[in-house]
Amino acid sequence: MATYGKKASDKVEEAMHERKQGSLKSGRSGKKVTSKKQAIAIGLSEARKEGGKVPPAKKAGKKSSAKKSSAKKSSAKKSSAKKSSAKKTATRKTAAKKSGARKTASKKTASRKTTAKKTTAKKTAAKKSRTSARKSAGSRSS
Repeated sequence: MATYGKKASDKVEEAMHERKQGSLKSGRSGKKVTSKKQAIAIGLSEARKEGGKVPPAKKAGKKSSAKKSSAKKSSAKKSSAKKSSAKKTATRKTAAKKSGARKTASKKTASRKTTAKKTTAKKTAAKKSRTSARKSAGSRSS
């Protein structure tokens, strides 16, 4: 029993002829088809649409080499994910150290400011007492 009907072979033949002429275009993009496999697929698809005896289209599957490379990629992604998480924790630690250093530095500067205020307050108080002492001494002498 034949898998494909007469209509399927006619459509494939027609598609191959169009491909050789350069007039066969793909469906969505409208680009010129140069591949024999693509031309056959287009012919079978047209036969299906017109109700010819054609088995259902296989879902797009990956080749075995493609599977191997995708497996390699997924393992590489996992290892890179581990690396990135390690990097994240390292950056968090350094950021924590820096923020801790900033906090201590800000505390130091705050304490410096308060001591500076105290010393300036003492200096101004001493100047005021000197000037008041001079004024009172000057008023007594005259």
